[in-house]
This record gives sequence, C-alpha cells and structure tokens, in this order.
Amino acid sequence: MKPQRKKLVFIFLLAISLLDSWSTVYSDLASDKIALEALRKAVGGRSLLWNISNSPCSWVGVFCERDRVVELRLPGMGLSGKLPVALGNLTQLHTLSLRFNALSGPIPADIGSLASLRNLYLQGNFFSGEIPEFLFNLQNLVRLDLAHNNFSGEIPTSFNKLKRLGTLYMEENQLNGSIPDLNLPSLDQFNVSFNKLTGPIPQRLSGKPTTAFEGNSLCEKPLIPCNGTSNGNGKLSGGAIAGIVIGCVIGFLLILMILIILCQKKRTKQGVAKDTQEPKRGEVEIPREKAVADRGNASTGFAGAAPVAAAAAAIAKSEAKSGGGTKSLVFFGNTPRVFDLEDLLRASAEVLGKGTFGTTYKATLEMGVVVAVKRLKDVTVTEKEFREKIESVGKINHENLVPSRAYYYNKDEKLLVYDYMPMGSLSALLHGNRGAGRTPLNWDTRSGIALGAARGIAHLHSHGPAISHGNIKSSNILLTTSFEARVSDFGLAHLAGPTPTPNRIDGYRAPEVTDARKVSQKADVYSFGILLLELLTGKAPTHSHLNDEGVDLPRWVQSVVRDEWTSEVFDLELLRYQNVEEDMVQLLQLAINCTAQYPDNRPSMAEMRDQIEELCRSSSQERDTHLDIEDDKASQQTYSVDSGAPPP
Repeated sequence: MKPQRKKLVFIFLLAISLLDSWSTVYSDLASDKIALEALRKAVGGRSLLWNISNSPCSWVGVFCERDRVVELRLPGMGLSGKLPVALGNLTQLHTLSLRFNALSGPIPADIGSLASLRNLYLQGNFFSGEIPEFLFNLQNLVRLDLAHNNFSGEIPTSFNKLKRLGTLYMEENQLNGSIPDLNLPSLDQFNVSFNKLTGPIPQRLSGKPTTAFEGNSLCEKPLIPCNGTSNGNGKLSGGAIAGIVIGCVIGFLLILMILIILCQKKRTKQGVAKDTQEPKRGEVEIPREKAVADRGNASTGFAGAAPVAAAAAAIAKSEAKSGGGTKSLVFFGNTPRVFDLEDLLRASAEVLGKGTFGTTYKATLEMGVVVAVKRLKDVTVTEKEFREKIESVGKINHENLVPSRAYYYNKDEKLLVYDYMPMGSLSALLHGNRGAGRTPLNWDTRSGIALGAARGIAHLHSHGPAISHGNIKSSNILLTTSFEARVSDFGLAHLAGPTPTPNRIDGYRAPEVTDARKVSQKADVYSFGILLLELLTGKAPTHSHLNDEGVDLPRWVQSVVRDEWTSEVFDLELLRYQNVEEDMVQLLQLAINCTAQYPDNRPSMAEMRDQIEELCRSSSQERDTHLDIEDDKASQQTYSVDSGAPPP
C-alpha cells in the first residue's frame, strides 16, 4: 500500500473513532437527561424549573464531569410522591441528595446499580418498607443517611458488606429487633436513636455516644448493663436471683419504715393543729392527672402538687411564726384586684414548666380566673432589693411582653403572678408534636413570632443600657391564641444567686457571659440570634446531632451554609412553602450577625427590630403583588373566554 493511501486510511479510521466516541458521550449524557426528566415528571417540585432545551449540566442541582452527571443535589425542593425506576441510568453518579423533601414509598431497586455512588442522603422524607438488600451492592458507599423516615423491619447484617462506610444514620424510623454486630472499621458516625430496637448493644459500637441509642429498649455500654444470665441460656443466674430476693426484702423494710414515720408525723401535726388552731391556709386542690402535666418545655421529674402545696404550707408557717400577720399579694399598677393570696393558694393548679428561675403553674381560681404563677427559687437579694427590682420590672408594659399582675414575698417564699398564655411556649410549638397530626408552622407565623419577640426585647432595652432580659430562649417566648409572641421571665436573672460557671448546655448563653446575673444587652442579642436560628432550622440548641461533637447551633449553620446548599439548614416544614426562600435567607443572615463571637460586632435589638419589620413588610408586599398578578391573569383569561376578544 502506498504511503499516501496508508495516510488516508489512518485519517478515515481516526475520524470514525472520534465520531463513535462523540456519539457514545452524547448517548450517555442523553441517557442521563432522560433519567432526570423521568424524575422530574414523577416527583415534581416547585424548584425544578429545568429548561429542557438546555444541557442537563446547566440545571439546578445537577453537577457534571466530562459530560456525565456525577452529583444530583435536590434537598428541600418540595419533591413528593414516589421515586421512579430511572435513577439507575445515572451510571456515573457518586452523590445523591434528596433529603428534606416529602418523598414516600420504597427506594427503587435500580439505585442498587449505581456502582460509583459514595454519598446517599435520603433523610427527612416518608420512605417506608424494610431497608432493601440491593443497597449493599453499593461497595463504594461512604455516607448513608436514612434518618427521619418510616423504615421498618430489622437492621440487616448485610451492612457488613459496605467496608468503606463511615457514616450510618438511621434514627427516628420504625426499626425493630436487635442491632447486628457491625464490623465496619471506617464507621465513625452512627445513630439509631428513637426506633423500636431491643437487646444488647454490640461491643464494637460501645464507644459511640449514648445519644446514638436513646429512645429504644437497648442495654450495655454506653447505656445501662443488661440483666445477668447464666451461660446465655436465658435463665436468671443464682446471683441475679439472690439480688432480687435481697432487693425485695430491703424494699419491704424501707416501705415499712416510711409508713411508720408518716404515721408519727401525722400524729404530731394533729397535736399541733389542736394547740394552735391554725387556719387551713395551705390547702391546694390539684387533681392528680393535672399534677404531671407538662407543656414540653420543662423537666417533669416531680409531681405538680408537691411544690405548690409546699409553697402554701411554707407561707402559712411563716405567717404563724410572725404572730399571724398576713403579707398579702402586691399588685402592679392598675391591675384589677379580683383575688387575694388565699384565693391563689386554694386554686387548682397544674405544672406548666420548670425553668431556670423556678417552677411555673397554671392556677384556676374558684371564680374562674386563670393566671400563671411562678414560684421563684434561689433568690439571694434582700427584701428591699427584691421589691425594688420586681416593681421596676412590673412597670414595663408592652404588647409583646407578658403582663405582670402581682407578687408575693416572705423569707421562705417568693411568688410572681402573670397573665396566662393559653398557647404555651414557642419551644413546645416547635419541638413538641412532630407526628402526623401536627400543623406545620408556616413562614408568616414564624416571621411574625420573630418580629414580636424582637419588639418586646427592644422595648426592654429602651429603658436604659443597664436593663437586659438575661434569659432569652424559646421556652420564654409565650404565645397568644393568634400566635403573637409575648416575652416572659424578663428581669429575673438579677434576682438569682451568682453562677461563676454558667451552664451553657442550653445553647443560648453568649460566650462572654461568666455570671448569669450580669448579662449585657449585646448578650441578649446573641441569645435572640440563637432563637432566630431555632425558628429557621427547627433544631433546638441542645439537639443531639450538634452536641455529640461539641458544635453549637451557629457553627453548625455556618458550616452547612459554607459547605453545602443554604436551603439544607432550613426546617423541612418551611421548605414546603413557596416564594419565601429569599426572605428566609435574609433572616438567616440577621441571625448569624446576632451570634457574632465578639459583642461589638453584634447589632442592637433596635436595629434587629427595624430590619425584621422591613423584611416582613417587603415580604407582605411581594406576596400581595404576586396575588395581584395572578388575579390579573385570571381576569384576562376570563375576559378572553367570555368575549372571544383579546383582553384590553
């Protein structure tokens, strides 16, 4: 063959090869595009406004390398329905994020064919059924998050096939049975809390934090030990039986001793009553079923009747010691005096919450009046100082502050009486019922609560640079029946004893605060910023995912915003509402500004109030404009149909 002919043949073969290669690439990208279009058609989503005429590599949430789709990130996009059997065609996919949507049904089997998949995020949906076996074909999987779904059945032992797995989250599902012995050397992050799991925790997982297992019926490290058995035959060992017998005997003797002591005390009290003829001032009627009530924002490790009855008894005892002189309730300002101390102590009551400065009760008086009564604890100031501080607080009135009615002071007992807020606290509303019967909190409700709280705190600060709240948190933001915010517990921090090492586990305390009695206005701003983050993310500052690694809520938010999509920080309930993303991002930025590390870098509450007012105002105007446009479109269509002519 002549050299020139050889050259022509080589060029021809090269051209064919290039055309074939181009055709293959085009075909693969076209296949990816078909799969994505099938996904969009099946689950919709308000933000999947993909331009079908363009390359899928330009679509929102789609990331390509070498003309192949390698990442699909669609978190919080309002997707709903069942996933189609199509994603398996994305053969080069290494990250799939569909978290915080409303997807349901089983995971489609073709996902098991994604051999390159390294990250699979499906949390925060309504997926159901057992954990499918085909997931264990994904040998390259490093992170798997199935949390906050409706998966059921047992945890498969086949997880041991995923030797590269470093993150496995399955909390808040319906999983049952025992935890298998997972031999995964790279497993660093693990959580199966709040399922229906039983039995011992495998030794290989004993080094994980307790929060990874809470909400189940599990035992062994890091939880409590399991009951002793003999050689694993299921029968109680001799030592266990002996322990039970000894425990029963000791328990019986203790009960007998308590009964004897109570009988002696009863005889003593009866003798004292006959001698002194003391009036029955300490009688409090508290139904047992109400005594253990809780609003979801406080610890309930005590019976509700005991603290109130103790307060009444202590007041009666103190008055008896002083020769029968009665210290009455002191009412603030022009508050109507429709009841007195004796009415208050006879009221039926239920526990609302146990907070930083004492226990709060709902008291229903005999004449039908309902008030909230806080029984203060750890008050160290003198009576004169107490009265001065409380009366100065009682003079502060604002529509976004809980109205104070009265107070009572004696050496042993200090009571504060407030208006009762029937809707409870913001904490209970955000974190209480997350079940199927819950009504989602929309953007208007949350932004309105943020604005009301900002107005109330800013009004407090306007009374002078030395005036601060000192204990801003979601359990101290109470709500009216129309969900208007009322700030409570203001001014009480200055009455408590010194706390040289304040408890920061609640997550609201500013980093510079070393004494709870000395909280500056800029520290209040920090706490308010945490409150805003809680409203936006739906996470309490004490959320287990945050505290396991010592990360506070602001740092978690900043890390997500920096490393991932901003939308992933928002509460799933907020992401289901349209046309509010920009407003949420603006409020998120205001919250981040409030939680600056250095106080001088934080805005004032007056500035925060003004900025949130402007945000709410512009949001309302945009929504009204959008509705006007929709109305115009509807009227034009109606005119065109009725008249047969184009609209004017």
